[in-house]
Amino acid sequence: MGGAVQLAVDLNSPGTYLHWNIFTVSEANLVLILVMLVIFGVALVLPFPVGKHGRDAEPQDRGDGAPEGTPTLVAYKSDVTDASVQNGGDPTMWTARVRRLGLRFLPPGKLLPDRQPAYVRSWVYVFGVATLSALGVAIVSGFALALGGPDWWHYNPVGHFFNSLHLWSVEMFMAFMVIHLWGKFWMAAWRGRRALTWMTGVVAFVASVVECFTGYLSQQNLDSQWISTNAKDAVNAAGVGPFFDTMNFGQMLMWHIVLVPLVLVAIVGAHILLVRVRGVSHPLPARPARGRAARRAETAADAADWRGPTRRYDILKEASIAGAVVLVLVIVLASVVSSPDIPPVTVQSWSHATPGDFMATSAAELAYTTETATYGPPYDNTARPAGSGFTQKIIVSWQLMTGVMLPINTAKTFVLDPLSTRAPGDPTLARALHRYESAPKSVQEAWDVAYLKVVSHVSFRNDVPFVPRAADGPVPVLISAELTMARSGALDAALLAHHQFYGTNFTKPLLFLEDGSYFTSVGRKLHVLGTEWGVMNETGSYPGQPWLWLYTLWYQVPGFRTSTNVDLIAIYLTGVATILLLAVPVIPGLRDIPRYVPVHRLVWRAWNRESGGDGGDGGPHPAGGSGGSGASAGALSGATRDAPG
Repeated sequence: MGGAVQLAVDLNSPGTYLHWNIFTVSEANLVLILVMLVIFGVALVLPFPVGKHGRDAEPQDRGDGAPEGTPTLVAYKSDVTDASVQNGGDPTMWTARVRRLGLRFLPPGKLLPDRQPAYVRSWVYVFGVATLSALGVAIVSGFALALGGPDWWHYNPVGHFFNSLHLWSVEMFMAFMVIHLWGKFWMAAWRGRRALTWMTGVVAFVASVVECFTGYLSQQNLDSQWISTNAKDAVNAAGVGPFFDTMNFGQMLMWHIVLVPLVLVAIVGAHILLVRVRGVSHPLPARPARGRAARRAETAADAADWRGPTRRYDILKEASIAGAVVLVLVIVLASVVSSPDIPPVTVQSWSHATPGDFMATSAAELAYTTETATYGPPYDNTARPAGSGFTQKIIVSWQLMTGVMLPINTAKTFVLDPLSTRAPGDPTLARALHRYESAPKSVQEAWDVAYLKVVSHVSFRNDVPFVPRAADGPVPVLISAELTMARSGALDAALLAHHQFYGTNFTKPLLFLEDGSYFTSVGRKLHVLGTEWGVMNETGSYPGQPWLWLYTLWYQVPGFRTSTNVDLIAIYLTGVATILLLAVPVIPGLRDIPRYVPVHRLVWRAWNRESGGDGGDGGPHPAGGSGGSGASAGALSGATRDAPG
């Protein structure tokens, strides 16, 4: 686990990227997506083991006039008695009423079932519990990281190992959840009054994306720096930047470990309860129903309790096995390939790597000509109309509506205020500061313009900057002192020391870094630019966040990526796509895709073969249905029979 251990696979080496048309995609993300597709495909076609207890076994007299030897039909439903009456309790008590209501909707037989419909015989059904297992490992490894503190994993080998466990459990959690969604879509799992089950699953997916995203932002390494500075434009355009500051790593950590997990666990819990209450969706017929009456009968069958054959189902055993498999896979991945952790870029490292760029950027901050100085809300307190600077507007400008809530005066914030902390011990700097700050605005602007013209010709002798002479007043002294302060690390501390307590808000130093060209050159070298799927990528050859592909897609489209409103375009279009996904159960045409693209036949092929639901001659059809109507009509009639033999 330590640094002395040679990794079997080194994913920290530079990544490999494929170029096609307008797209540049990392091989790591493509490999992850390919693995997910292969897993889904294997789950569709690999036979599911049933075991020796496949169907209802012992024939008995059912008491309904059926002949001896007819298999028993077990309703997928539990009968409930009023336990409060049996125990002599008062049935009018509020407590008793709530208990009766709970038992009516979620009896023990549904909450912890020991049987399930016989058609549940596909690996596709396993990914729901696999998702929960990976979530459990992610939560436990997150607890371990919390015990060591937010930076423990940066310098401690044990902490880094737990961070690797956390990373790969999250990757598995999201991959299994996406595969689970794929499966449920092609099974049209919203049928039979299960629309809310589908919707809570989609909301859980969206909440998981936010949870994973805030986790990436909490790392305090180069990856989190780059993601946060890119994401801030979108959240600012949406008007929520002051309340969800992606560059405030302390705030993002609280979102990650407190706020979002509470919401996510609640939604996942509601989703699981809905699955238990409504049960799993019935098989789709091999051929879509034709005619209004047939469609109504099929809809009624989908909503009815399953009264066909069932098989043994040990839900706790399945969950335990899934949890063990996920844990082993996560440990192997964490041990073999570890996790990325490239140190962050600091103002100090910037000033040493490209001092000329640092000096030019500092002078531009003084002259109010940088990106931050012309950004608009929530940083710039100079009112600008929508469409100018970085103020975006489509129909309305959410930035202007929110206003300036994180005001930043670039000259004071990045140059003058930090230098004022050093002035008492440096008479030359003190005189230059006094001269600059007491000069009229027009004179300051003339000095700034003159210095900006010559600073690009700066040369260094023995690491000392020499700038050609110009009518730039005290500006050379100020910028030279700024460089000295940055090289010592004092400027990093000054930009974080604007609060009296802990320095976890990196908004100011990151905005300063982003205004220079060095930070962008680092991102370009690591292939994390917006034109290369930006926030979706991870450093090195590690997979990043491929579940963000839909959002990052819009930044690759030629007409969009050059627009001044590109962030709002991406937000609006991703929002529309999310709403469509959420509303699939109620949108005609969209909800019917699984009926006409018969992926579901692979899921239920064993059931269709045995029940005759594929319309062939391989077995008897359920009573009350024939050919394509198959299992659904049989479920409605309650007279489905086991296939002989």
